Formats: sequence, C-alpha cells, structure tokens
Amino acid sequence: MTLDVLDLTRLQFAVVTIYHYLFVPLSISLAAATAGLHTAWLRTGRDELRRLTLLVGKLLLVTFAVGVVTGLVQEFQFGMAWSAFARFYGDVFGPTLAIEGMLAFFLEATFLGLWFFGWDRLPRLVHLATIWVVAVGTLISAFVILAANSFMQNPVAYALDPDTGRARLTSFRELLLNEVNLAAFPHTMSGAAMCGGALLLAIGAWRRWVRPGAADTAELAAFGLLARVGAWTTLAGGALTAATGDVLGKVVAHVQPMKMAAAEALYDTTAGAPFSVLALGRPSEREPFLSVEIPRLLSFLVGGSPDATVQGIDDLQARYVEQFGPGNYVPVVPVAFWSFRAMIGAGVLAAALALAYLWLTRRGRELTPQRPAPRWLLRAVPVLPLLPAAANSAGWVFTETGRQPWLAFGISRTADGISPGLTAAEALVSLLAFTAVYGVVLVVWLRLVASLARRGLPPAAAAGPPAAGSPQRDPAARPDPAADLAPTY
Repeated sequence: MTLDVLDLTRLQFAVVTIYHYLFVPLSISLAAATAGLHTAWLRTGRDELRRLTLLVGKLLLVTFAVGVVTGLVQEFQFGMAWSAFARFYGDVFGPTLAIEGMLAFFLEATFLGLWFFGWDRLPRLVHLATIWVVAVGTLISAFVILAANSFMQNPVAYALDPDTGRARLTSFRELLLNEVNLAAFPHTMSGAAMCGGALLLAIGAWRRWVRPGAADTAELAAFGLLARVGAWTTLAGGALTAATGDVLGKVVAHVQPMKMAAAEALYDTTAGAPFSVLALGRPSEREPFLSVEIPRLLSFLVGGSPDATVQGIDDLQARYVEQFGPGNYVPVVPVAFWSFRAMIGAGVLAAALALAYLWLTRRGRELTPQRPAPRWLLRAVPVLPLLPAAANSAGWVFTETGRQPWLAFGISRTADGISPGLTAAEALVSLLAFTAVYGVVLVVWLRLVASLARRGLPPAAAAGPPAAGSPQRDPAARPDPAADLAPTY
C-alpha cells in the first residue's frame, strides 16, 4: 500500500499528538496530586506527606518539561504541514493557542519553578500557592485547548469573511462554551486522573510490595499510602470517566451521528440498537460472523432510552451526499470500532486493578510474606500506567479518525488543510525524524521516572512545617535537582 502526502501528513500529526498526549494528562493529574499532598502536609505536619510531596513534585517536573518540549512541535505543525488550515481558521484558533501558550509556557512553568526552588526561600502559604497556581493553570490550559479541538468536532462562533473567505471568530465565549467542549472537558480530566493515579499506584505498590529494597518502616508505610492514594484516584477517575463518557457520547451522537454509527459498525438505522462487546468479521463483509452483543445498550447510550433510534451509516452517507455534495463521508469503520472498544476496555481494566488493590489492603491490612498479594496483581502493578495511557490514546484516535473526512465537521475537508506544495518525501522524512526524536525523549522520561522510583523518598525532616509567614528552612525539604533527577543505570 502506497501512502500519499495526505496520509503521511495525517500520520505525522497523529504520531506527534499521541507522543505529546502521553505527558499532558500526567502533568494535569500530578500537579493536582502535588498540590493536594503539599496542602495535607501543612495541615497535619506529617513528615511522610512532605516526603511524598517532594517525590510527586519531581515526577511532575520531569513530565511537565517533556510535555512542553513535545508540545512545541504540536503547535508548529500548523505552519509546517497544515498551513492551509492555519490560514483559513487562524482567526478562530489564534486566541486559544495564544492563551494555552501563555499558560503552559509562562504561567505554569514560572510557578512550577518557584515551587520547586522555593522550599527554603518562600513563606509556607506563598509557597503552597505557587503549586496551586500550577494545578489550576493546567486545568484552564486544558479547557482552552479543548475548545479549539471542539470547534473541529462542532464548528461554532465563526463567520466567513466575505472579502477574504477566511473564518473569523464571532464570540470567544461561545467558542469556549461549545457543547462538545463542555462535555469533553470533564471526560478528559477524568481520564487524566486515571493516568496520574495509576502511575502513583504503580510506584507506591512496586516500592512497598514488589521491590522494598533497603527502605525503612516509615518509608514503606509512606509508599503504601502513596499506592492507596493512587488507587483511589484511579478508581474515582474511572467512575467519573464512565459517567462523563455517557454525556459526551450523547452529545457526539447529536452533532456527529456518523461517528457513533461507525463506532458500532451500524450500517442500518435501528431502533433498540445493541452494543457489540466483541465482533469478528471478514473485510469484504459488513456483517460479522461472530458477535457478542448487549441488547439495546447502544440506543440507551446514544438516546437515553433502550428504544431510541440510532441512525445507520448508509442513511447518513446518503444524507451527507445530498447535503454536502458527492463524496465518501464514511470514516474507516474498523478503526472507529476497535479504538472505541480499546478505550473502554483499557479504562475498565485499570479501574478494576485499582479496586483489587484497595480490596486487598482494606482496613489497614498489610501484604506480608505470610499474606502475599496474588502473583497476577504483582505482575500487573508495574505496567498498570500503560492501561490509562492506552485508553486515552485510543479515545483520541476514535475522536479524530471518526470525524473524517472532515477537518472541521461540515465545512472543511481534511484534504483541503495541508500545506500547498508539501511533497510525500518531505512528509515522510519529517514523520521518521519526529518518531525517532520523540522515541528518544520517551526513553529519557522513562529512565528519569524509574530513577526517581528507585531512589525512594527524600530524607526525613527533624521537625514539622514552619509557622505561617516564615520560610521553610528545612534543608531536607529543598530538592537537589542535580542529585535527585540524575538517572542511574
């Protein structure tokens, strides 16, 4: 199969986006976790919370740094490979990208630096405020950038300029309050909570139960606490992801019915449509030869009623041809079908593993050599963070491929957005280069995270938190970037 310039350019954007998005939800959730742990330490004075705050803060620092690096190329792609899109929609996208850039590259980075290097220099409440600014800034940044993506799913708040033919923004407020954005933001943040929670659970459980090393009793107890915090975060994030996903699914079915029809490979309009948990078929045939279905579930998910009518691919294709002109408006159905199920399956499995860990450690129970954890759980814990990451990536694959062939649904096709004069060779070279460089960056991040997990917690402090208004003069509280972030091999 030969890939043309459009295929290569789309693949390049997908690779860069997926790489970048591995770090975005982690940054959001780790910022909130760091702020929460720091607040809990100041309220209680428990030293294990201070030590956990420092550990999670270092994880945030390396993740945020890699996220910024990968995010720069993400925005530059609009000029490199999608200049026609940028030229046409620049007035709409410009404010969102500018605000996201100021928040991510200035506000968040500045206050994260103040927090990291301000342990023995800032009054405790001012110091605490810096990390909360970071946490809130990540949420605002996510909301604004999701508004830009939601425009592509459901274009609102724009008008075509009669002189230039370009789209111009008519209301920034309406752009932010796009119904897709209001549904997608809580769903995305819930998925982010699962990513961060799974990482904390994996590190805490691995150090507490799988590789305790030379840690003392207090450190092992702290890692046990970290694991339970991560497990509860993962489980709560999973429950919220399911609830918000139901809301988002109904919104998507309203504004992009073809996407939801492709998610079920539903070709005929059906009342009381089932949901296929598993379906196997031949590429040349539309009907599977093996299907495991839950009756009427798709109708309930889409319309809120088990008897609701779900529009099929064939009827939607005919309607779009009449509405938009000749063309193929059906996305790649197998990609939409399986990415949708991969998203759900990986998320459910991550939440189930978190629940199993919480059950085994309920009411202060200890996992000891006399009462060991099941071997399958011990093997699953180190790779647990891969599940929410896979669920998030599959969700975005479904979101973006299910919209095709539209760049901005109903008004602009993807083929119209690539840069004029861009050749397949140029797209291929940049695709290979980005894949290789990002692969190296990912390996570096993994080594840094593994190094932080192996090193354990910072030293215990001699006293609790200082009085309000006074700097935190505890030398053990101040991070040493050169020592703590250097990987060990």
